[in-house]
Amino acid sequence: MTRTFVYSISAEESGTKITDYLRNHGYSRHILTCLKHTDDTVLVNGLGVYMNYVLQPDDRLTIVIPEETPSEHIVPVNLPFPVVYEDEDLMIINKPSDMPIHPSIHNYENTLANAAAWYFGQKGENFVYRCINRLDRDTTGLLILAKNRLSGALLSRMSAERKIHRQYLAIATGEIPKCGTIDAPIARACDSAILRQVDFVHGERAITHYRLLKFDGFYSLVLLQLETGRTHQIRVHMNHIGHPLPGDYLYNPDYRLIKRQALHSCRLTFCHPISGKPMDLLPRFRMILKHLRADAWNFINMQITADALYDQIVIRKMILPFDQNGSDHTYFFDADRKSSSAGCVIFLIKIPVCKRLFAFTQKHTRIKGTSL
Repeated sequence: MTRTFVYSISAEESGTKITDYLRNHGYSRHILTCLKHTDDTVLVNGLGVYMNYVLQPDDRLTIVIPEETPSEHIVPVNLPFPVVYEDEDLMIINKPSDMPIHPSIHNYENTLANAAAWYFGQKGENFVYRCINRLDRDTTGLLILAKNRLSGALLSRMSAERKIHRQYLAIATGEIPKCGTIDAPIARACDSAILRQVDFVHGERAITHYRLLKFDGFYSLVLLQLETGRTHQIRVHMNHIGHPLPGDYLYNPDYRLIKRQALHSCRLTFCHPISGKPMDLLPRFRMILKHLRADAWNFINMQITADALYDQIVIRKMILPFDQNGSDHTYFFDADRKSSSAGCVIFLIKIPVCKRLFAFTQKHTRIKGTSL
């Protein structure tokens, strides 16, 4: 969608060319080139100017970012598209299982992109598909879609710089240690375009932090934090330490309890790319439990309530999440490749303990630290 931004130039910001000013605000080279070659997209005090205009105190700079050519080759299909949060710049989707992110061979009309095309088509808005973080086909949970060029560029940069923090809930086979870090490189398996494996020779570094929430005698409910974002990272790492996810058709095809990998993206924390406000998105806990108990998760005798889940995840586990001082195990499989972070994860947002009670009757998503 086309997006308009208005900037009031202060005395400290004056004397700067528009190109440099916008570059300092995160505008990519591609966007700057587009503005340069598109009429009526750069205005100062209501008048069109060139990009080399030198800004003066109290100037009012208006930038109109035109949308790219709509994603015409993505077929709109009426599929589940649970919107957790939406504003002019981004939206958060709670992706269902059995839904690929992008169209591909044999997956032309069953993807999140198809659902997004239908959603925007019903609203009469131009649609360009910009998915920032990816989830595997059968992994459920939160992911980000950017709604314009600038938010897309900024969110992609934040993702590359690991400024978008992701947490997952999973069921793992057996009893895992209380908490720890898995630091083991991942590479594509030989003779396979899909399978990944831990590979200390050819692999890229991959770091996963985990914490045990509950053990029922057979399976563990696990909270996981990714420090890197390798393909199948959680699934490969948990399998590597001997606690694979049930229902994982690639790494643990045990379907007695569940027909897909027991993995859910439950939380995203990041700063809004435009406003800079901290955002902490966590769907209502009854929604999380719905995902946990779907697809035969109810056969796993976890007996955990929404209140207990909120208490364990938000109050006790995320104020100082994955603090290595309390870790029982840290999996460094290569003595020459120690983790520079020592397993600690720094969050953009600290959760106030006073906000312990969760309003289950709320119709909207819990968003901490923002009034958007």
